Amino acid sequence: MRMQVGRVAAAVAVIGAVISGCGGPIQAGTAVFVGDNAVPIERVQSQLDTALAKKDLIAQITAQGGTTADLARSIVTRAVLHDLLDRRAAQDGIVVTDAQIDAYIAENGGIDALLDGSLFDQPTLRQIVRDDLIAAQLAQREIGGLVVTADLVAATSRADAESAAATLQAGGPQADALFDDPRTARRDQTFAAAASPENARTVLFGVPAGSVIAFQPNPGQSQWIVARITDRRTDAPSDPEALSGMSQSQLAAIGERLVQPTADTIGIRVNPRYGVWDPVQLRIVADGQQAGSVLPPVAG
Repeated sequence: MRMQVGRVAAAVAVIGAVISGCGGPIQAGTAVFVGDNAVPIERVQSQLDTALAKKDLIAQITAQGGTTADLARSIVTRAVLHDLLDRRAAQDGIVVTDAQIDAYIAENGGIDALLDGSLFDQPTLRQIVRDDLIAAQLAQREIGGLVVTADLVAATSRADAESAAATLQAGGPQADALFDDPRTARRDQTFAAAASPENARTVLFGVPAGSVIAFQPNPGQSQWIVARITDRRTDAPSDPEALSGMSQSQLAAIGERLVQPTADTIGIRVNPRYGVWDPVQLRIVADGQQAGSVLPPVAG
């Protein structure tokens, strides 16, 4: 297994906007609620202070357009993912030992090298390694038989994508009409997680059948995709070699996406000081920077 030092640094180096607003009374002193679990602002501030003390790395991030607000949001995101992965590990009986964490760190240059390339202190870095190992094990258990089928519609703007998503969710003749042009819409497109790890880490694999998603695959481009998930299987046949060829970072990213149903079930409530939870990117972003939206299945 290889752990890219850049992956650790990137966890707190997202390009975004500045912190806005402040928390209401229900969230006083709390950065985010993951279900009923509260992450205190004090903990976030402590990790932020540690990061800001690493001035050389901060200078690099600032030169790339990063801000203190971005760092804070990424720290809160990390806390959310840690909680979600902890829940899934307990639910699925996944155990990561200190020996496994030590081995992982040793295989990737040792603790000093990783600390030099990251914005974290040692306890936080070890926690991130543990989270990555849990996520990778979760992916290894699930993606072999995971296949998603979706109806896809292309759009050229957020407004068009959201309009198409609402139409698809409602169903009926207007929804059917979206598929009249095969150049911009296709039904019954199948995506196998084991065969397409890049797709498996996206929101396509994080929501139940019946959901409708509007998202921008690449923020640098104008294209939007609207997807209606028509089927989600976990027992499809797959090629074992495809799974064995995945990198540790690919498995960890897919494993993080697989905790999205837990997030949707228990709820993520973010102090407005840090932004909003974006289920498409599976992270906290500045309000207005969401990469899309998820419409739940229609009851009945």
